[in-house]
Amino acid sequence: MRVFVAGGTGVLGRRLVPQLVARGHQVTATTTSAAKLELLVRLGADGVVMDGLDAASVGEAVAGARPEAIVHQMTAISMTHAGKPDIKHPDRWFAATNRLRTEGTDHLLAAAQATGVSHFVAQGYASWNGIREGGWVKTEEDPLDLLEGTAAQVGMEAIRHVEDSVLEAGGAVLRYGAFYGPGAIDDQVELVRKRQYPLVGRAGGYSSWVHLDDAASATVLAVEQKVQGVFNIVDDEPAPASEWLPHLAACAGAKPPRRVPTWLARLLAGEQAVVMMTQGRAFSNAKARAELGWEPRYPSWRQGFKEELA
Repeated sequence: MRVFVAGGTGVLGRRLVPQLVARGHQVTATTTSAAKLELLVRLGADGVVMDGLDAASVGEAVAGARPEAIVHQMTAISMTHAGKPDIKHPDRWFAATNRLRTEGTDHLLAAAQATGVSHFVAQGYASWNGIREGGWVKTEEDPLDLLEGTAAQVGMEAIRHVEDSVLEAGGAVLRYGAFYGPGAIDDQVELVRKRQYPLVGRAGGYSSWVHLDDAASATVLAVEQKVQGVFNIVDDEPAPASEWLPHLAACAGAKPPRRVPTWLARLLAGEQAVVMMTQGRAFSNAKARAELGWEPRYPSWRQGFKEELA
């Protein structure tokens, strides 16, 4: 199959492209920098420079590749694009990513329609952002939390835009858990080692994680099976911050994380950090396992953190 990967040099794109190539697919992958075209060639793809926020650039790149499937992995979260992480102001930190999830999604869907692309797979998000009511673990039937009235709302609405637009077009949205793996959590690990990533309150909020290679393998299955709908791509063990953060610290060779009261965390880190740590709702992967036949190589972050940071 001819597959077009928008965002081929991101942390997931770099793991996804080789897996697609290994399965015999012809891959065209995009980057925003001509300097990274050589990387895409090394990964086995035909590289193309594309501006995801420019409709003409997107249309030209897709038309030139003549793909049968488009995979939308465009973000701008790295320090190169977004600067230093700013969890207190996610509206600023994720400003470019939010545009890629709204305008960029629209441009890719328009290009797909114009060129007759039959299948579309897009990146969603499902870590701690399930609706804050009922149980601690959510399925695809449960709505995402928009965090209304907080600085995170614009980003959550951008994620909802991806889901609404792609599902209307008959595509698939993969709600990935929090990524870890090569290059994904270096900034977090640095903060953990400096003891600048504390537990908040009782730290009972749940999160779901997924290794980049497992996220990539699920994406390959979604492309090959031309599935439609929403799928949670997370590992088997949703867990509260009180469990996963101390384990991450231990694997990183750091001292145990400090603990701060909720009111202080809200003042220093903002509402999103407090919600994640104290009220977050994680996600189940049962649908992906059953319908995609997906089996994560890293079924638990316990194993994955240890292997990645060994």
